[in-house]
Amino acid sequence: MKKQELIDIGVNLTNAAFHKDLPDVIERASAQGVRRLIVTGTDIAESQLAYQLTQDYPQQLYATAGIHPHDARHASDNSWQQIRTLAQHDSVVAIGECGLDFNRDFSPRPMQEAAFAKQLELAAELNMPVFMHERDANERFIAILKEYRSALPAAVLHCFTGSASDLAACLDLDLHIGITGWICDERRGAELYQLVREIPADRLMLETDAPYLLPRDLKPKPKSRRNEPCHLPHVAETIAKARSEDIETLLGRSLHVTEQFFQLPKL
Repeated sequence: MKKQELIDIGVNLTNAAFHKDLPDVIERASAQGVRRLIVTGTDIAESQLAYQLTQDYPQQLYATAGIHPHDARHASDNSWQQIRTLAQHDSVVAIGECGLDFNRDFSPRPMQEAAFAKQLELAAELNMPVFMHERDANERFIAILKEYRSALPAAVLHCFTGSASDLAACLDLDLHIGITGWICDERRGAELYQLVREIPADRLMLETDAPYLLPRDLKPKPKSRRNEPCHLPHVAETIAKARSEDIETLLGRSLHVTEQFFQLPKL
């Protein structure tokens, strides 16, 4: 496959899995055409680290700043000011990862909902896009988001793995949808493989969510289970096949959509 440029909209480069060889990981991604990465901020400390990485790799790494629903129980009044401060930097391009996770419930649901609403409010105030997470919480997720959606410039549900009705509810709110290597898993990704063709081309974005969600069908099978952004072209090829779409068309459109969404400069 021609190495047309890709942007990975969700990669957890601050994760301990990358501490020993981060420069190599970034270089491997670039060699595969994945030349820009958006580093996910999941709590205050990780958001600050994500921003610091963008300073080491200008115009190659960008970051989000936010509090994941798993960490909502740790949010304080000071958290929102810290996110606001991070968001002033040009390399911080979205608020999040925020949302709801009723699958694991690592934070009490009322705390998750309060933290989600606060970050939506902050994104609306700052006129910034939001980078969102949702697991087994679609009804409440949509209900809370509806209150703020008209005030938000853009919003993406990353790592979508939901049902047809979940997707319809998201598209009704004009959300962008991030697709990961989940689609490459013949066991749990079969429904997503069918649904991905229902996503409008101007709403679809690509991501790995590395180090999580290593594509199950990679050949040869990697020795490590750690996912890397260099595998994004494989995810893109699977999406193109599922959509019966030319890969070059998919990549070109996805690049344009992603640059527009995050207001990234064209390289």
